[in-house]
Amino acid sequence: MSSAACIFCKIIKGEIPCFKLAETPKVLAFLDIQPLSRGHAMVIPKTHGAKLHDIPDDELAELLPVAKKLALAVGAKDYNILQNNGRLAHQEVDHVHVHMIPKPNKEAGLIIGWPAKAAEMDQLKALHEELKTKL
Repeated sequence: MSSAACIFCKIIKGEIPCFKLAETPKVLAFLDIQPLSRGHAMVIPKTHGAKLHDIPDDELAELLPVAKKLALAVGAKDYNILQNNGRLAHQEVDHVHVHMIPKPNKEAGLIIGWPAKAAEMDQLKALHEELKTKL
């Protein structure tokens, strides 16, 4: 998707209204229009990029501090910070975004499953060695 067709780019340009909460030269934060709980907000970089690796590090560095301020502002004792990359990972808008989702109780906010499995130590060791060579 081009930045011209991107809904978040249109919000950044002011072509689509939003409930703006915070803005810096590099990021914009606003209330989610389909919230999972009261105070659910989005933080987006102003540079268009579909996935995390498409965004400059200096813009990425501002996403979490702004999400932290939003969590504090809404008074969230418990909350999730969520960032998805790609359709299989549940990304719906092809522009990097971070959700700050307050979790006031078991029913509201983000509800997830975590299908953890025991790992084979030999496989973990091999993966560890492989990844260390690529970092």
